[in-house]
Amino acid sequence: MDVSFLGGPHPQRGVGVVAPFDFALDRELWRWVPDEVSLHLTRTPFVPVEVSLDLARLVSEHETLGDAVRALNAVGPEVVAYACTSGSFVGGIPGERAMCEAMTRAGEIPSVTTSGALLEALEELGARRIALVTPYTVSVTQSLEEYLAEAGITVTGRAYMGLTRHIWKVPYRNVVDMARDAVRGQADALFISCTNLPTYDVIPQLEAELRIPVISANQVTMWAALRHLGTRAVGPYQALIDESARQRPVPPALPAEPALPEEQEGWA
Repeated sequence: MDVSFLGGPHPQRGVGVVAPFDFALDRELWRWVPDEVSLHLTRTPFVPVEVSLDLARLVSEHETLGDAVRALNAVGPEVVAYACTSGSFVGGIPGERAMCEAMTRAGEIPSVTTSGALLEALEELGARRIALVTPYTVSVTQSLEEYLAEAGITVTGRAYMGLTRHIWKVPYRNVVDMARDAVRGQADALFISCTNLPTYDVIPQLEAELRIPVISANQVTMWAALRHLGTRAVGPYQALIDESARQRPVPPALPAEPALPEEQEGWA
């Protein structure tokens, strides 16, 4: 069979992803990626520590990040994304910036982190007051709130699960329940934290119900990385990605029932 007419494969554009050793949602990351872009994932070395602030520090050490980025350089990505929320907020804003600088030095290409992408996404949406959902313990959740406070972001409500392992196994219904608990008062947006927490399919449903933008850790990571490539993430009916989804009209009021005639044959 002559297949010369195919002319491919098409040139590949790559996004390098550095994830913690326990990251289990590779498939979810791919759902935000357009066809012409490939993801190249690598993981930090295993350490026998449960999800905690200690683990966040261990998986974000500059030497570890440098080794991961140098390994990714072999396949020539155009940008590198560090896909871990807690690992990128545990050092505050200065720590997040230092992580990006360390990755850029190692790879000589642009770098983003999940927590840095979160602040970019909130700026894009004009959100300064947010509700927060996390699977973390109270101490890790408080550390995220401190990071947001550094950026001038107010947390209006929160819900967290206290998990220290197997976060990728949390079902969507639990995420939805937490979101409803977290959105209290006036919030400009809802952020669902942790790159190991499944969120893709639940985002548009929550936006329709809560009537505010809903963003998640994996979503903002891919959105920010793909912006560096000059392309767009794929996410129908997600406000961050689809501008038409940002304006959600208020449902019209039901029309008033017509008054019954005072006298008409057949009416009781």
